[in-house]
Amino acid sequence: MANKQAKKALEQFKMQAASEVGVNLNNNGYNGDLTARQAGSIGGQMVKKMIESYENSMQTK
Repeated sequence: MANKQAKKALEQFKMQAASEVGVNLNNNGYNGDLTARQAGSIGGQMVKKMIESYENSMQTK
């Protein structure tokens, strides 16, 4: 990602999603010790939040 602010925001979003599903991520960037289930739950939570955000933005139009 060329935009450092976007990269930072995405990392923050990932950390928030991980926290919401109860998965502890390392701040140093390496998370190779996660199980596939844990990684999938983080990704799933991120997608869920993105869909909710889109749906909310469509309701306000």
